[in-house]
Amino acid sequence: MTNQDNGEVRVAYLRPAQIQERLRRRAVVYVPVGPLEWHGPHLPLGVDPINAERVALAACARTGGVVWPTLFWGTERERPPEVLRNLGFEPDRHIVGMDFPGNSLPSAYCREETFGLLVREVLEQISRLGAQAAIIVNGHGATNHNEVLRRLATEFDRTTPLRVTVRMAMPRASIEAGTIAHAGGDETSLMQYYAPQTVALETLPPADRPIRYEDFAIVDGPGFDGKGRSDRVVEDDPRTRASAERGQAFFEQTVAEIVTMVRSME
Repeated sequence: MTNQDNGEVRVAYLRPAQIQERLRRRAVVYVPVGPLEWHGPHLPLGVDPINAERVALAACARTGGVVWPTLFWGTERERPPEVLRNLGFEPDRHIVGMDFPGNSLPSAYCREETFGLLVREVLEQISRLGAQAAIIVNGHGATNHNEVLRRLATEFDRTTPLRVTVRMAMPRASIEAGTIAHAGGDETSLMQYYAPQTVALETLPPADRPIRYEDFAIVDGPGFDGKGRSDRVVEDDPRTRASAERGQAFFEQTVAEIVTMVRSME
């Protein structure tokens, strides 16, 4: 029986000796994470974890290491009054994350403390494998979700031999500019590239009808902070701006950035 893995990087599909050999060559474990979340009627609930997983697998194939099973978990908080106003709702509404009143299904968010316990357990398991680094490839942009991940990364960096890095599964320039729309052109393009059969733009109104944030929880990145259009019409409209080519370019840029980051850790 050979320990050759034929390029397989997923922990669940590798035998113990294969995992040990891959970690001997590159002691890095990628951890894709993101909740099942409403992304409009036109996209699947798994946009965030699917994107994180695809990015992690592609990066790992280039750097070495292994990929932990994707965590289909994430957290959100109630929207503060000023954000509710920006999104077109009364400031006293109780709306958690992207679970807008008109959605047909709720997202599968968990409590912050539950999310923290889950991620902590995974990092402890990875540490016991003998890995030197864990790269959390995160597909979800919620503030509290990211704060949980950053707190754990800081704690593990300071108290254990495991170096933990949190990286969004999006290009750095788009993250820093705050231009990534929720369920808009970028995320729709990614799914058209990854799994076009999961995208159903026909579930949205005809392209000549404006879509507002509150209609389907499709929101421009600047819209959350009140920097989008004053009429709350979606600018990064998936009906007119999404394409598989755009998704591929977005994906490849993200992977290239993560590969560069991991190789610089040597």
